Amino acid sequence: MPRHPELYQWIDTIAMHFPSLSKPQALGLALWSFGMAVARSCSLSAVADVLSPLLWQKYNTLRERLRDTYREAGAKSGRRRADLCVTECWAPWLAWVLDGWAGRQLAIAMDATSLGDRFTVLAISVVYRGCAVPIAWKVLKATEKHAWKPEWLALLGRFRGLLPEGWTVIVLADRGLYAKWLFGAIVELKWHPFLRVNVQGSFRPEGWCRWHPFCSLVPAEGRRWQGRGTAFSGKKTQLPCTLLGCWGEGHNGPWLVLTDLAPECADACWYGLRAWIEQGFKHSKRGGWQWQHTRMDDPARAERLWMAIAIATWWLLSVGGEAEAGADTPLDIKEPSVPGAARRQGKRWRMVGIFQHGWSLIVAALLNHQLLPVKPGRPEAWPGLTEINGVTLAIYAEGGGG
Repeated sequence: MPRHPELYQWIDTIAMHFPSLSKPQALGLALWSFGMAVARSCSLSAVADVLSPLLWQKYNTLRERLRDTYREAGAKSGRRRADLCVTECWAPWLAWVLDGWAGRQLAIAMDATSLGDRFTVLAISVVYRGCAVPIAWKVLKATEKHAWKPEWLALLGRFRGLLPEGWTVIVLADRGLYAKWLFGAIVELKWHPFLRVNVQGSFRPEGWCRWHPFCSLVPAEGRRWQGRGTAFSGKKTQLPCTLLGCWGEGHNGPWLVLTDLAPECADACWYGLRAWIEQGFKHSKRGGWQWQHTRMDDPARAERLWMAIAIATWWLLSVGGEAEAGADTPLDIKEPSVPGAARRQGKRWRMVGIFQHGWSLIVAALLNHQLLPVKPGRPEAWPGLTEINGVTLAIYAEGGGG
């Protein structure tokens, strides 16, 4: 390859964070993630097309090299070829995401996304400044029935003992994923479940004799309730936990969240962080890497490609997030400058998302022949708790990355 300092810098970065990978595997992930950032696409044809003239290599030669990154060993030519084992990459991958992380608090979201009638992806993602980056995933064929429970348990099991003592981790999941076994699996990791449940259920607060419908505890808009007790009255479904309830203005119903945290240490409003994983899915598709155009139909190959997608996503998010945290950029505009924003004084808008801004900064570095920006995570300040007029509310604490 011709000498491109920026590309070699990125190859060295990948090799440093994934020391167990072979040189061809590290090179493949570097070429994929670098090419995706330049082409703004995870399409094999698009990435090969942008890298071929840059590296002075024939298009088909480079295309085959890229395909070897996600192909199984038996489909590769030559001896001593091996699969890229994605599951073995997750531990160093999480370490990379948390390298230089400001603070010891982490919010993780679990959810599934589909790619038409081709794939269903079960993803565990770190939420970050309105976005999310996947740290573990399982790709399934959408047309085949498959039990999700063993897959979720296997994904969570990969993180047992990876975080040092002193970290606070909440795991957010929507109503469709709630299960008693999931609550227990998260607690076993010494993480804290934050699982939303439907209103069709009942709760018996500690010291109370009777069960009460969830909806009776948070009966109207503007009402809140939180306390310890037992959720669900069935013998097999009963769960000792904390119930957090909040019915915000303009919502059709309350948020009802089950957690193991003490009532005074958590707030239902934290559940709003879960929505950030939706932006992460958007970035993998139409909002970023255009994965919806893939012609791939092998879920195992798609899982390997997602490793490059995750790396490229975090590259943009970390660079854009550091810029937002460190300066007054177009990402951080006071709301009164936005037409029609007078109803929400004091809040701020992101006029440019950190994903887009990170891409702009990387492209600018390439055009200016500068070293590529590679930044640590700078999360926004963790929601703190305060008490106003006897009511505990969630607020953002001073300091941090916001």
